Amino acid sequence: MGAFIYGGSTTIPIEDRALAHLQLVVYAKLRAHESFAFTWKDEQGVGDGHGSVWISPGVPIQFKYAGSRDPSVNREWLRVLRDLANQPTGLRVVPEPTGKD
Repeated sequence: MGAFIYGGSTTIPIEDRALAHLQLVVYAKLRAHESFAFTWKDEQGVGDGHGSVWISPGVPIQFKYAGSRDPSVNREWLRVLRDLANQPTGLRVVPEPTGKD
């Protein structure tokens, strides 16, 4: 289990594969100088809560991976995540599309 660390004080545990896809979307948005919301649900062991942060250029971001290998990229998942980041509710982790409809 990796972690998304925002501003040095907010640490959100995220599975490595999802984290890699989030990283690509976050970097693309920030490269374009676009701010956006990122929301998450807390893990079951923490409770039934959720949180949200406003992602903007100039705030330190870290993507900390548990594993040593880079996962392959699912372009459809990237598209879905990119679309979510452009919505008022913001970017959030959603299940990876399987392509088996």
